[in-house]
Amino acid sequence: MASDAKIAVIGDKESILIFKALGFHTVDAISTEAVDKAIKALAEDHYAIIYITEDAAEMVAETIDRYKTIAYPAIIPIPGRTGAKGIGMKGVRANVEKAIGADIL
Repeated sequence: MASDAKIAVIGDKESILIFKALGFHTVDAISTEAVDKAIKALAEDHYAIIYITEDAAEMVAETIDRYKTIAYPAIIPIPGRTGAKGIGMKGVRANVEKAIGADIL
């Protein structure tokens, strides 16, 4: 990944505010349609990494699944203001199990 790679964060305003302060591009999206549209727009704009709150990720699981087979953007669920739901860990567990044939986590 190049040093000029773009990173964005999608989620509710309260959860993503800190990322804006750190200089990341943020997208305040709380409806399924807005989150879906944001992911597609950021992918088309060649963002390398898209962090998405777990609440938002739950709404657009099918859209996120479409991007799992390509290198970019990497769409990474993160806990929101309500705390972790374990969605990110479930994804890691599934990938480890697929790679080695057993759940070692």
